[in-house]
Amino acid sequence: MQTVLVTGGAGYVGSHCCLALAEAGFRPVVFDDLSNGHREHVQWGPLEVGDIRDAARLDAVFAAYAPVAVLHFAARIEVGESVKNPGAFFDTNVGGTITLIEAARRAGVKVVVFSSTCATFGDPVDLPMKETHPQAPLNPYGRSKLMVEQALADYDRYVGLKSAVMRYFNAAGADPQGRIGEWHEPETHAVPLAIQVALGQRPRFTIFGDDYDTRDGTAVRDYVHVLDLADAHVAALKRLLVGGSSETYNLGTGTGTTVRELVDGVGKVAGAPLPVEIASRRPGDAPVLVGDHAKARAELGWKPSRSLDEILSTAWRWHRGRLEQEP
Repeated sequence: MQTVLVTGGAGYVGSHCCLALAEAGFRPVVFDDLSNGHREHVQWGPLEVGDIRDAARLDAVFAAYAPVAVLHFAARIEVGESVKNPGAFFDTNVGGTITLIEAARRAGVKVVVFSSTCATFGDPVDLPMKETHPQAPLNPYGRSKLMVEQALADYDRYVGLKSAVMRYFNAAGADPQGRIGEWHEPETHAVPLAIQVALGQRPRFTIFGDDYDTRDGTAVRDYVHVLDLADAHVAALKRLLVGGSSETYNLGTGTGTTVRELVDGVGKVAGAPLPVEIASRRPGDAPVLVGDHAKARAELGWKPSRSLDEILSTAWRWHRGRLEQEP
């Protein structure tokens, strides 16, 4: 059984990737400072608590477990916070990643799968967005991820470190067995926000703009089930471990879902329509953001296999179950 170090493996996407790794026969070792992750989500291998900016701690973990690769999810992710405090994002997302890569190199690890984002693109020029789409980030979060992508390209070119850059759009859904799910504090993502309204934890769901040039006037976003994303990471890892080249993959559905369709879908699984208010468009929000997955399909044999109904039903079950377990 090969060991894989999963930084940020106690977080949302990272924990689901640990599940997928275990099912694929790998041993995931989670490295997480638990600032955004949750100890309860580490269920498929050991947890090592630490900060990716701590070189000595990383060296000790690499020496203890001898992983064959790193799946790197640990990062600051809130776009709004990145605008208020850009230095913290560059410190963790860029500086921390370089510290991690150098520790991996000292340990002889030559394979990294990196969790990136469509936020590296900025405003859409062509849709659906391909890997070759121009990259002009609109905020420090997106820029920090782009800087890591550029660094990985240089690590490949000059020292032979192989990497897969996984750019995804909107991760959503949960483990169908209800063991792990989407849990942010504070919550800012659309699916859990809508579910919180359905559960009575929020008074209403706010739609920012209903006058876009889309099929129902609301913005279109590309929701991919988190386990589909996890499958893509495992496929990319396997490809690199057998000598594959460094590559970048956009992980989207190519079609997308309007905000109104999302809200109606949550109401359907919850059994009652959601109270909704319409607000003005938010500055910087694009009418449509959807990703192309043709390259991932061709090279990894990957495509999204779980529907929007599965995304919403699995997310609903997890959030409702968590609420029922609260004292």
